Amino acid sequence: MSLWTSADAAAATGGDSTTVWNAKGVSIDTRTLQPGDLFVALKDVRDGHDFVAQALEKGAAAALVSHRPLGVPENAPLLIVPDVLSALGDLGRAARARTTARIAAITGSVGKTSVKEMLRTVLSKQGKCHAAEASYNNHWGVPLTLARMPADADYAVIEIGMSNPGEITPLSQMAQPHVAMVTTVAAAHLASFESLAAIAVEKACIMDGLQPRGMAVLNADIETTQILQDHAAEMGVKTTLFGKNGRDWTVKDVRLSGDVTIINASHGDQHYLFKLSVPGRHFAMNAVGVLAVTDALGADPVAASLDIAGWIPPAGRGTREIIVTDDASEESLELLDDAFNANPTSLAASLEVLAAATPANNVGRIIKGRKVAILGDMLELGTNEVQMHRDMAANTHLQQADLVHCVGPLMRHLWEDLPEGQRGRWAETAPELVGQAPRLVDAGDVVLVKGSKGSKVSLIVDAIRKLGHRRPQEE
Repeated sequence: MSLWTSADAAAATGGDSTTVWNAKGVSIDTRTLQPGDLFVALKDVRDGHDFVAQALEKGAAAALVSHRPLGVPENAPLLIVPDVLSALGDLGRAARARTTARIAAITGSVGKTSVKEMLRTVLSKQGKCHAAEASYNNHWGVPLTLARMPADADYAVIEIGMSNPGEITPLSQMAQPHVAMVTTVAAAHLASFESLAAIAVEKACIMDGLQPRGMAVLNADIETTQILQDHAAEMGVKTTLFGKNGRDWTVKDVRLSGDVTIINASHGDQHYLFKLSVPGRHFAMNAVGVLAVTDALGADPVAASLDIAGWIPPAGRGTREIIVTDDASEESLELLDDAFNANPTSLAASLEVLAAATPANNVGRIIKGRKVAILGDMLELGTNEVQMHRDMAANTHLQQADLVHCVGPLMRHLWEDLPEGQRGRWAETAPELVGQAPRLVDAGDVVLVKGSKGSKVSLIVDAIRKLGHRRPQEE
């Protein structure tokens, strides 16, 4: 089935097509390009024009370019435009205009990708749902997600992020969602914002592109919720509030029980008792928000509450794995991979999951199973970053950890404030701890690895995996 014909793409972008072609998909990376894709030659770290010939050799239907690159034949299928990124935006807007899909846009300091994937899980059971396969939430990721949207989609979920002021409004206006959700507002990207309130003001801009009679789904529990609600009032947007203090979707109880989270919530006269197949209070709050979004989209929240148990976190965002270290004795450790992102709010949530875990005794070298935290720097926190790291030592859930290893110059401040008996190893960089993996953890342990992507603690996750082999979570 064709996603873009040369005529439709040329009409959308105002570009000139050198030949007639039909594209089944849209790609910006030759490494993942599929035959039949339209290759978009974006300029980023590398200029995509340098890869056009390779894309065509791999079977691209055509390439979206600003000029014919050297080495590309004159008869090659090209869509030539003045600016490739602007043209990608044009494709995104055209794809949005031709669909009748009900669209949700998601933003927040924490939880955007998890919520997007939860929504994909539940909405896919109720229709044809389109969402990006990765965290494509910036100035090129949002138009790319839209440009890939099939015209016959029933639902679409668009993740929208930001690093600086003024980035969310144009992306929301491009997506034109029927429902806009703010998961939470937390200390993230404070290097670019003067305060938490300033972050909330930017997050509130997710509502700026809402369709007439659109709905904003907002977290009622955060300290900046009034800023979000005030923006909705100024825009004349109806709101649905979720959380423990949620006026519309109320979280009654959250219980972490072994490997699952059991949630009790209510919406009007309807009561919901459902579970997630992963532990985490933060996941529970987001899940109730997902039910609110599902309802606002016109889908069935009761069915969604049953289907959401099929969701598990993406890699690096709280994934739970069992690493079998000895097949003969079936010795293993439990790994909580949360190495993709970190700020004080998300770290506190992950530490609660660790605190609720149950290590296994009488296995491994140390006999007593331990709760082990391996923590990398939390980045982009602004001028108070040192104090924010040091303050984590007072976290009651961290205090329940048996051993804490730290990575990075900022995490050294936390490490120094730990009691001596809890203090594990510290290293300036993650690679320094990779070779020490066998001495950082042991069979029977429950191990949390958490840090900002730039801290590269994902290298330690990989090293721990290599101590054995993974057993699928559902086992």
